[in-house]
Amino acid sequence: MGESESRAAPERVPLEKVNDYMWRIPKYKPGMQVPGMVFANQALLEKMQTDRTLWQCSNVAQLPGIYKYAITLPDGHEGYGFPIGGVAATDYENGVISPGGVGYDINCGVRLLSTTLTEKDVRPKLAPLAETIFRNVPSGLGSRRKDFTISNSDLEKLVTEGVQWLIDRGLGWQGDAEHCEENGRMKNANPDKVSNTAKNRGLTQIGTLGSGNHFLEIQKVDKIFNAKTAKAFGILEEGQVTVMIHCGSRGYGHQVCSDYLRVMEHAVQKYKISLPDRELACAPGNSSEAKDYIEAMACAVNYAFANRQAIMHWVRQSFQQVYGEDPEKFGLKLVYDVAHNIAKLETHNIDGAQKKVWVHRKGATRAFPAGHPDVPDDYRSEGQPVLIPGSMGTSSWVLAGSQKAMDLTFGSTAHGAGRMMSRSAAKRQYWGGDIKAALEKRGIIVRAASASVLAEEADQAYKNVDMVAEVSDKVGIATKVARLVPLAVVKG
Repeated sequence: MGESESRAAPERVPLEKVNDYMWRIPKYKPGMQVPGMVFANQALLEKMQTDRTLWQCSNVAQLPGIYKYAITLPDGHEGYGFPIGGVAATDYENGVISPGGVGYDINCGVRLLSTTLTEKDVRPKLAPLAETIFRNVPSGLGSRRKDFTISNSDLEKLVTEGVQWLIDRGLGWQGDAEHCEENGRMKNANPDKVSNTAKNRGLTQIGTLGSGNHFLEIQKVDKIFNAKTAKAFGILEEGQVTVMIHCGSRGYGHQVCSDYLRVMEHAVQKYKISLPDRELACAPGNSSEAKDYIEAMACAVNYAFANRQAIMHWVRQSFQQVYGEDPEKFGLKLVYDVAHNIAKLETHNIDGAQKKVWVHRKGATRAFPAGHPDVPDDYRSEGQPVLIPGSMGTSSWVLAGSQKAMDLTFGSTAHGAGRMMSRSAAKRQYWGGDIKAALEKRGIIVRAASASVLAEEADQAYKNVDMVAEVSDKVGIATKVARLVPLAVVKG
């Protein structure tokens, strides 16, 4: 949400084929500090060539201090400044930080819950369960939960402490935070760097799905590809029921991005930074403007982690209300929570040396390998869980991070299906009632805040997520663990 509609690329971007899944954009124009690298098969690449995705990748390659190459992942499509599905790492001291490399929905991300239930257990209760979740978890544009309010001082603590703040207040189980990226809390959050407008927008939206491509799904495990890793993640058998939550930082994060894009536009002038596109507005990583943005962004990251935590709590409550039993009986354990839109200071191997870099992941999932200290203890032998949500009515994927990702993509892989069609075009072509009927004919129960969002989010408006996961697996930047398919969908 908030990203630009697709437009034709202003120039043809040359490509050199590396192999069937990797394509290099040479330094074909002045200003490119590094080449571009695109991870895609032929079909995905052809779609990228119909809009500004590759042109934006070549622009990102012009950022001061960028290392190795500007990366576009298999779900890549046009965004604001950076393509969505874009990754860039800039030098800690001599590089820049760009809000366009994170996006408007800061820490839009996914969390997955495993259960002890099978499809056979859930099917008789599926309709009331979907209805109860739809009632308990507000969805849609501007949605809010009326019986859950926080004060200004609560909000400041929440965005500083993240997931643990909610757990301490009974909205979660001990141990939930350990299965979140960053343990559900970026430590450099500073609410003083967040505008009052952002704070006011955030006060009423904790525990809400919002609209657009955000969803909550009751799913089943369709196929297991790596039984050992799946078991470590709590995915034990085909037919097992899981729950996936996909949402972000709502109006709070959107406002942080808007506020700091204006700050960065001034910084570009102040520091005399030459850019090919004003949407790449940035500031030197060691500047006060960049520091302020990172501290405000961290607040929005923590807000999103907390948002998904509250939603998870109400999902657990919904199971309790429908089944009349303690939710722990059904498992409902957090497998993992990953961020898709974030900038972080990380250490990576650059030309044989360990360097501190600002990794921008915009529509990209961290994919750290087995043995990495940032992977939770109980998953460390397998690698970090990677969660790739599909579009409405299609599969979603669990993969595992890999060393190849560290070598090729700064520990990153794809984040979803990636749009094929703008929202306005989808609404012109599809009718929400038809989409709902088609899904229910397949046995998928749908609860949505509006018919128009069903049209916007029609499966046909997205790329094939199975193809995206296949490219990731073939390249080796994350490997297949399990494929999940929906039983019930709750949409904003």
